[in-house]
Amino acid sequence: MLEQIQAGVMSVFTDIAWGVWASALFLLVLGVVLGSVAGRSAARFMEQRSTRHHTVMVRRLVFYVIVLLFAVAALREAGFSLDVVLGAAGILTVAIGFASQTSASNMISGLFLLVEKPFEIGDVIEADATIGEVVGIDMLSVKLRTPDNLYVRIPNETLIKTRVVNRSRFPIRRLDLTVGIAYAEDVERVEALLLKLAEKNPICLEEPKPFVLVTAFGPSSVDLQFSFWVPKDKVLDGRSSMMVAIKQTLDRDGIEIPFPHTSIYAGSHSEPFRVQLLGPETTANKEPLDVDQDR
Repeated sequence: MLEQIQAGVMSVFTDIAWGVWASALFLLVLGVVLGSVAGRSAARFMEQRSTRHHTVMVRRLVFYVIVLLFAVAALREAGFSLDVVLGAAGILTVAIGFASQTSASNMISGLFLLVEKPFEIGDVIEADATIGEVVGIDMLSVKLRTPDNLYVRIPNETLIKTRVVNRSRFPIRRLDLTVGIAYAEDVERVEALLLKLAEKNPICLEEPKPFVLVTAFGPSSVDLQFSFWVPKDKVLDGRSSMMVAIKQTLDRDGIEIPFPHTSIYAGSHSEPFRVQLLGPETTANKEPLDVDQDR
């Protein structure tokens, strides 16, 4: 019995055309290598002529097309009929399409993003209550890296349906700071001090010019809007340095920055009132106990 099993296994290994399978495997490996080389070459050619987004898409397209062609050649070399393979692939594609309608929707949305180009790799966007740098744009989703170094994946369909803000599309940004001063202060004097700060700050741009607006008369302050322009990569530094400079300047010039106060009133309506406690047995000889208690 054991000899029959050994003979059957040997006959199976003998019937396998190892040369054919070796050729098919060689074609598949060769396709992967050539696809990688061709993809990198296409990326080097495109990086000076197009955006990073298009460069990545072209590199992946070239790689997958070459690998697919060599995979078909490898199957043909192994003896598989292409008609059967294509028929099975068609049936599998239909089944996958019905089973993954969400993925199909994301792929179609990815095509719209590719054509419209609302953002590119390296831009800082705000979408779906998330702010981050775009590190990848694929057919199904967009990958973001948040300021605290988190990796966030947002489906393309969500980006099509929701509001997307590109914070780095244009080379400069305007910062609007709200400054509250006391009603007794000279508004024109404060405006002059703020504009002088913008002139001294090296991050602030001369054009467009900074400006100051009176926006509201608040409950305890006159609210001013101090607006100035900075390069898009200096937003955080410009905001922080300017707020520190405003605080130092107003303190040095004796200008009051009001803040909410809490007052405790202790007038006649807050005097202690008398509380009369009666025991279980009240007689005419007993005096009621008077206690002063704060209300």
